[in-house]
Amino acid sequence: MTSPADDLRWLRRALALAWRGRDTVPPNPMVGAVVIRKGRLVGEGYHEKAGLDHAEVVALRIAGEKARGATLYVNLEPCCHTGKRTPPCTEVILKAGISRVVLSMKDPNPKVYGEGIRTLRENGIEVSSGLMSSEAFEQNRGFASLIRQGRPFVTVKGAMSLDGKIATASGDSQWISGEESLRYAHRLRHSHDAIVVGIRTALADDPRLTTRTGKSHPHQPIRVVLDAVCRLSPSSRLFAEPGGGPVWVVVGPRSSRRSIEALEHVGANVRILPETVPGEIDLQKLLAELAFAGALTVLVEGGSRINASFLSAGFVDRIRVVLAPLLIGGTDAIGWIGGHSPERLGDALRLPGFSMFRRLGSDLLIGSDLWGGDTLPS
Repeated sequence: MTSPADDLRWLRRALALAWRGRDTVPPNPMVGAVVIRKGRLVGEGYHEKAGLDHAEVVALRIAGEKARGATLYVNLEPCCHTGKRTPPCTEVILKAGISRVVLSMKDPNPKVYGEGIRTLRENGIEVSSGLMSSEAFEQNRGFASLIRQGRPFVTVKGAMSLDGKIATASGDSQWISGEESLRYAHRLRHSHDAIVVGIRTALADDPRLTTRTGKSHPHQPIRVVLDAVCRLSPSSRLFAEPGGGPVWVVVGPRSSRRSIEALEHVGANVRILPETVPGEIDLQKLLAELAFAGALTVLVEGGSRINASFLSAGFVDRIRVVLAPLLIGGTDAIGWIGGHSPERLGDALRLPGFSMFRRLGSDLLIGSDLWGGDTLPS
């Protein structure tokens, strides 16, 4: 009989294996699988790339005959549908003779959701689900959002003073938060596939938008600047930073060809997208472009106008705000959310509540989750 501690141990291994496909498997989910027989590891694998064998198939192939009567650990429900490039994993599991499957979360794909579990149980396999479900959801929240909402999972992040300001009237904003909060910001970047800022933030702060976590090879997300009329300078630090992710400068159709070519000359990937109103890039089209490029999790770092645009469009799934013990004051200082205030309080965006509070040195990290999909950890 396998103990709960053993189940946790091997599911952690499956989750760790799944991360190996982070930069190669999108838009498919990251999946890792481990086969255990009589307490010993006999096979393991992960989904490396779309079109290649799924994690379960790789692990079971390595296990061979030792898979009979063994337990399979996997972070995501095995697929059961046909019509794709690889056979259903449930079929492979049944043929291998697995006696028990331990999985973390259901597959958000409506073609699979719960059906993989039902298929295995109907064929005599014991199935346990829900263990380490929060970790599994975090790992594949981008895939879940793409399947359920048709777009990447979006987090809006910011640092503000106690009175809700992100900069003085002159635009000075460095630094509102403390060192520990800055380290958290880099960990947050590391957990996303793309970072988005507006042109005002890019001009005022000249940010690098890199992930600096202290690791030798940190994940470097796509760096996106929304620049409707192509004002970004080719001398921006975005183009001078070695080891950073690719730089997208997303411009509107009114941008001059000369400005576009100057940015392309220094390595920018310039993308021309429509504007919903003058000065505002079509965010739906932007998210579609990012998803096509494999960026399924997007971190919005502002400024205030960009934050407002994402929120008003309903494209925000998570908010993470660092509140600093600082008072800026003044009606002319820049607030965290730009745009126009609603006339009635009833028309304001009311969040579902606070999902987290954490001390970061002298700062306070506050979170709220707006995710509306029906595939929260289960």
